[in-house]
Amino acid sequence: MSISRIPGIKHTDSGNFFILAGPCAIEGKDIAMEIAGELKFLCDKYQIPLIFKGSYRKANRSRLDSFTGIGDEKALKILKEVRDSFDVPVVTDIHTAEEAKMAADYVDVIQIPAFLCRQTDILVAAAETGKHVNIKKGQFLSPEAMHFAVDKVRETGNPNVFVTDRGTMFGYHDLIVDFRSIPVMQKSCSSPVVIDITHSQQKPNQSSGVTGGDPNMIETIAKCSIAAGADGLFLETHPRPEEAKSDGANMLKLEKLEPLLKKLTAIRSAII
Repeated sequence: MSISRIPGIKHTDSGNFFILAGPCAIEGKDIAMEIAGELKFLCDKYQIPLIFKGSYRKANRSRLDSFTGIGDEKALKILKEVRDSFDVPVVTDIHTAEEAKMAADYVDVIQIPAFLCRQTDILVAAAETGKHVNIKKGQFLSPEAMHFAVDKVRETGNPNVFVTDRGTMFGYHDLIVDFRSIPVMQKSCSSPVVIDITHSQQKPNQSSGVTGGDPNMIETIAKCSIAAGADGLFLETHPRPEEAKSDGANMLKLEKLEPLLKKLTAIRSAII
C-alpha cells in the first residue's frame, strides 16, 4: 500500500517521509485551523506529505474528570472543514466498531488506538469502510506480532493499511522505542511504518492520574526514526502545549516544528 493513494495527499513524489500531525484532541475550530494552517505552510515549504490529525473524542482517560471532547459531530465537522479549507487528508481514531462508519463520513484515514489494535471487530469495521487504516502498535506487542492485525484488515478486503509504533512499555512509567521495529514491520507487514515521536515520550500511569511526558526527547526520537528508514512520523503539536486539553505534557510546541522538519528533511536526503 502506498500513501499516495490517500485522497488529497501531495508531495509524494518528493522522496520525503510523510507526517500525521495536529493537536491531540479537537478543542475548537479556531485552534484547529491555526495548527492546520501552519502545518500546511511548512509541509508545502519542505515538500512533506501531510495528513492532519485530530481526535474527535478521547476515550482512554485515567480520570473521570479528564477532557474527552467537544461533542462527536461537532469535532468531526471541524476535521472535515480542515480538509476542505486546506485540501489535506485528515485522520482520526475510533474506539468501537460502531464508530467506524460515522468517522468515515468525515475523514480519509481511520486510526486504531494502540490499546485496541487486537480488537477484531474494530479492525474489521474500519476495513469495511474502504478508508485507509492506520493501526498503532500496542505497547504490549512485539513488532513481529503486528502483522496479525494488518492481516485482519487485508483479509477483510482492504489493502490500504499502515502501522505506527508508539513505543513499548518499560516498567510502569516509561516507554522505549526500539528502532529495529521499523525494518521488522516493513518486512512482516509489507506496509509503510510510522514512528509516533510524541506519544512515545509519555510517562503513563502517573499517581496524579494525568500522563506526564518528556518533550525534550522528541527531536532525538525523530532523528533516529528517519535515519533508521521510517516511512513517516506521527506527532502532536500545539501553539501552547501548557494550555492543551489533552496530552500537553508530551506535545511539540508548534514554533519548534519548522527547525525540526528542516533537520529531518536533511537527514532524509542524506540516506536516500
